[in-house]
Amino acid sequence: MTTAPVLTSRALGIDAITPVPQLLAFLPWLLAPALLAAVLGALARRPVLIALGLALAAVTAWFLRPYGDLAAPTGPVLAKLRVLTSNVEFGGATTALLDAVRREKPDLLFVQECNQVCSDALARELPPASYPYREVVEASGAEGSAILSTHPLKPAPGLPSTLAMPGAVAVVNGRAVRLRLAHPLPPVPGLVDRWKHELGTIERYVAEGGGPTLVAGDFNASQDHAAFRRVLDAGNGLRDAAALAGASRTPTWPAKTAKTAVALGAQIDHVLVSKEFGTRSARFVDLPGTDHRALLVELELHGG
Repeated sequence: MTTAPVLTSRALGIDAITPVPQLLAFLPWLLAPALLAAVLGALARRPVLIALGLALAAVTAWFLRPYGDLAAPTGPVLAKLRVLTSNVEFGGATTALLDAVRREKPDLLFVQECNQVCSDALARELPPASYPYREVVEASGAEGSAILSTHPLKPAPGLPSTLAMPGAVAVVNGRAVRLRLAHPLPPVPGLVDRWKHELGTIERYVAEGGGPTLVAGDFNASQDHAAFRRVLDAGNGLRDAAALAGASRTPTWPAKTAKTAVALGAQIDHVLVSKEFGTRSARFVDLPGTDHRALLVELELHGG
């Protein structure tokens, strides 16, 4: 049964080797074979199979809980922020993203797989009057990325990675907020070690800094991946803004099945925030032209 080794890896906190990392992304759906085993055991009058199926289902259900500290922040609200992150899939959803930006008016915009057409469109269609501060890595294919902000940005070094992961320090109501766009390689066969390494790079970035921090993008990982949980646990800890809003299992990829009634998919697009932030809402936005759903969160920055 495939369910057992995947749950064992989840319990031990390891991502193991192919096909475990790929299957971990869809861990909630392991409930189906576990319950099927229990039903088949009942039909065949095999108590051992019934017990095994029910045990695997119970363990799977236990892991479905939101991960990490979800306590509300303390202190007065210093600022409210609307944050939108979107993987536009080789620039294919650029037009739809521009429409969403004009409609939703985010304060911070994180764009992954922003190719040259995408970066040119951002410069042309979103003038400096609307987004005067930017950190853009222009590149072809999936390597380009962009951070746009209504708040002043101070430059920060990018992280070493195959796909651009730029950073900055935003000044929000006088408070410095560390920003980082995340886009490690996906854990496809042959790239699992590189995927772990690049998530480890994000983990070290989080651990080495302090103060308000916001990391957003396509992590190519869910809360069921150990490498992603280590990012959440790094330093003083990050929380998933969608989980804070009660949407820890809403899938973002693949978009075609994630938005159906069955909601088959994985939540791999995230906005992670330090404990100075609270989440007022999280909404998943469907954009034609990409296999990812965008994520829009409304945050509150609290002062200590």
